[in-house]
Amino acid sequence: MPPLPTSNDLVFKKSSYSSSHGQNCVEVADLPQASAVRDSKHREAGHLMFAVAEWHAFLEGIKHDRL
Repeated sequence: MPPLPTSNDLVFKKSSYSSSHGQNCVEVADLPQASAVRDSKHREAGHLMFAVAEWHAFLEGIKHDRL
């Protein structure tokens, strides 16, 4: 198994749902087999890794909760 990437190795993008005032800022970096998620206000805390299936299930759950 290859080593897990560090935050410095990843290209994070800010969520389109994050406010322009710096609140609720979540950043995501997409990888071939996973997604990394971090709080942009606390980047030094690192990131969480989720397998592709887990991340997609989470996103689908959010979509259904908003309906």
